[in-house]
Amino acid sequence: MQQGSSLLYTRGQGMTEYIIIVALIAVAAIGVYSLLGKTVRNQVSGIAHEVSGQSSSQQLNQARSAARRSGTVARQDVTLGNYDEATEAGEN
Repeated sequence: MQQGSSLLYTRGQGMTEYIIIVALIAVAAIGVYSLLGKTVRNQVSGIAHEVSGQSSSQQLNQARSAARRSGTVARQDVTLGNYDEATEAGEN
């Protein structure tokens, strides 16, 4: 009987570790997307325009300017006190 509960405990522990890892990956992905989201969206839009035979120079220029802004935001010192200001600056 004790072997069965030990096996369940081990399974539960493994699942907990898996959930923690997935949560950390999700937080990292959200952070990267908040920093580079506009750049990625503009690049994908440029690709879509090129595939359809249209000029994508406007989208690529927007992607470049968004990348420059994300570099500026990345150099700022961010704490919990000014986190909102830094994320709002990256949205412009």
